[in-house]
Amino acid sequence: MAAFINKYESQTYALLRIMSGFLFLWHGSSKLLGFPTAAPDAPAFIIYIAGSIELVGGLLVMIGLFTGWAAFLSSGLMAAAYWMGHGMKAFLPVLNDGELAVLYCFVFLFISARGSGIWSIDAMRSGEG
Repeated sequence: MAAFINKYESQTYALLRIMSGFLFLWHGSSKLLGFPTAAPDAPAFIIYIAGSIELVGGLLVMIGLFTGWAAFLSSGLMAAAYWMGHGMKAFLPVLNDGELAVLYCFVFLFISARGSGIWSIDAMRSGEG
């Protein structure tokens, strides 16, 4: 890795966590609240269960509260979403429109393993930040 970026590892990880949660919560907001886009035409269990996990999980990951659990649940949701909505259409995510679900799945899996990091409520609660 380029030496100039090494000293910013914790800040870049925090930005990854914050932006991933921020982007994810809007998927839930769209499903549950119809904002900023109209709710998708999907079965009620997807709207309410997936939408709730996306909205609340995304918010918790973004602010860094109970981050490990929220990210792990969100990762599992995205794995299920991939196989339910994309994986049976074609083998490669680029062919079945599942790239976003796969990327969210693995980013949230990494966040669940790595933890909250700096700029999080979890860090403030533990006296680290």
